[in-house]
Amino acid sequence: MKKLGWFNKVIFFLNIVLTVLTFVAYILPFLAPKLFPILSVLTLFLPLMLILNLIFFGYWVIQFKRQMLLSGIVLLLGITFITKFYKLSETNTPIEEDDFIVMSYNVRLFNLYDWIDRDVSLSISDFIKEQTPDVLCVQEFSNQNNVDFRVYKHKYVFIEGKNTKLGQAIFSKYPIVNQGVIPFPNSTNNAIYADIKRGKDTIRVYSIHLQSIKITPDVHEIDENIQGVSQDKSKRMFRRMSSSFTSQQKQAEIIKKHKSDCSYPLIICGDLNNSPFSFVYRSVKGDLNDAFEEAGSGFGSTYNFKYFPARIDYIFTDKKFEVKQFSSFPNFKNSDHFPIVARLAFEKEK
Repeated sequence: MKKLGWFNKVIFFLNIVLTVLTFVAYILPFLAPKLFPILSVLTLFLPLMLILNLIFFGYWVIQFKRQMLLSGIVLLLGITFITKFYKLSETNTPIEEDDFIVMSYNVRLFNLYDWIDRDVSLSISDFIKEQTPDVLCVQEFSNQNNVDFRVYKHKYVFIEGKNTKLGQAIFSKYPIVNQGVIPFPNSTNNAIYADIKRGKDTIRVYSIHLQSIKITPDVHEIDENIQGVSQDKSKRMFRRMSSSFTSQQKQAEIIKKHKSDCSYPLIICGDLNNSPFSFVYRSVKGDLNDAFEEAGSGFGSTYNFKYFPARIDYIFTDKKFEVKQFSSFPNFKNSDHFPIVARLAFEKEK
């Protein structure tokens, strides 16, 4: 430290602060949000922390300074977190006749309130026809849409109340033999499920939508707080996010309990409104596979967040399934979320 110039001393101090925050973010996925609700916000920004640690590491490497060990060790310890954030290469498994495709998409009410200055129905219809999913899970579903779902002979649509336009839907090319809704207390969010008969097998598919943390895609609130416009607004925003994380934890526990009572192979699709570094993610995922980690590539971004690629929508699969392919579509901007698609097959007996 003594051999560093004043500028490098400042840089190293910032590096230390970042390191401490990163270590805290590493621990938080193992702690219930209700214990440290405000600190849970850090898990949202762990991807940014990893990127900044990589920048610091490169900065010290270029100068051949031993300070590079600080961020280097942090990145090494967080290698499992990095694979949740970025995958170098995707799985390239041959397509077979018995494969089936699952798609999940938060459609933001099909642009019901004209957030996007065009009709998105035709674009979404064409996308569904192009991807040909056998099972389609839709969050923030609205009956007021012109999307073509005629290819699906079976469906379960749940929209609560006469005045509420927000709902969820599961569409299937295979028969649905059982279905239901899982309400969340004191929330308009919920989960639905359908037991789908595919040949001799029955598969349970969940579509879930957890509590929103209410950050818009263009994140005006964060912009204002960065510029120091309103400290009170910043505090309100973090309190609101903390409350949302606590609600998400309760909702995740309900899902965890419900799926533990199911004897069928599971597929969970949906919008967790939280990062893959969170307690909520670990709770919902359990011992299931994350389709992105199994067969995705790149950042796997699912939400149109301004500052870095955000992955808050997931397809989790039972270990009885092989994930042969996974794709997200960040260029398909017909909602604030992007669709995700997985090609699955039952694992062959060895």
